[in-house]
Amino acid sequence: MIEKARFRGCFTALVTPFAESGALDEERFRNLVEWQIAQGIHGLVPVGTTGESPTLSHKEHHQIVQWCVDQARGRVPIIAGAGSNSTSEAIDLARHAERVGADAVLIVTPYYNRPTQDGLFQHYKAINDAIGIPIIIYNIPGRCAVDMSLETMTRLSELKNIAGVKDATNDMGRVSQQRAAMGRNFIQFSGENITALGFMAHGGHGWISVTSNVAPRLCADFQNACLAGDYRTALELQDGLAPLHTSLFIESNPAPVKHALSLIGKCLPTVRLPLVPVGGDTKAEIVAAMAHVSLIS
Repeated sequence: MIEKARFRGCFTALVTPFAESGALDEERFRNLVEWQIAQGIHGLVPVGTTGESPTLSHKEHHQIVQWCVDQARGRVPIIAGAGSNSTSEAIDLARHAERVGADAVLIVTPYYNRPTQDGLFQHYKAINDAIGIPIIIYNIPGRCAVDMSLETMTRLSELKNIAGVKDATNDMGRVSQQRAAMGRNFIQFSGENITALGFMAHGGHGWISVTSNVAPRLCADFQNACLAGDYRTALELQDGLAPLHTSLFIESNPAPVKHALSLIGKCLPTVRLPLVPVGGDTKAEIVAAMAHVSLIS
């Protein structure tokens, strides 16, 4: 039985801290997890796009999930990134996440090879049949060049482990359409920072956020207000956070948010190629946005 009530609020799409050499930085990662929980974040999502999963080895990917589960100690749910454009690889990553104690897995639609809608169904069904924990579909056509249709998602929702979607289509109408097709308990996470307010108002359950890496308290407060139906408070928080949402995507994620975190001593700005650290103009935008919400003086 999927405990869907656990998957509510703001889940941070965690960065993966690196040392200057580019090696994993376990101490900073564990400290980041601890700080996130102390700041009131509702859940954590390691090794997604923001965690630079494309440039992690399988061993590193496994290690990050293990560290996250160990450090969280059941205080918040962990949705481990386990997506791939290879179904067998996604199954291996999902099985590992389940084995080490993750609460769910986030599976992105296969990228580059552009499967048909039936191919999407068979991909997710194979993963569903291989594990026993909830699966959150990650639909982000702007990155993956494939958009899961409402019909395919509805079909998948009938499988035992398909619990919800991280929707990064930036289409507010999808929330209502998916709510009508799959029911109010089908978990809907916003995958877009700047439009999370509208997403929640349409019936969303939460938000998998990049911004909450650097502003976890504000982002958790925003989601708490939305979940309580207090959209006046949520709008005030949105007004404060909007410049930060924008500045963190001027250049390729997660280079901007890693720079922001470096300004408050949470990690180094190091990213792995082909990503590079942000330029001077972006740095200035990030500083101004962080100062706007008093994250730095």
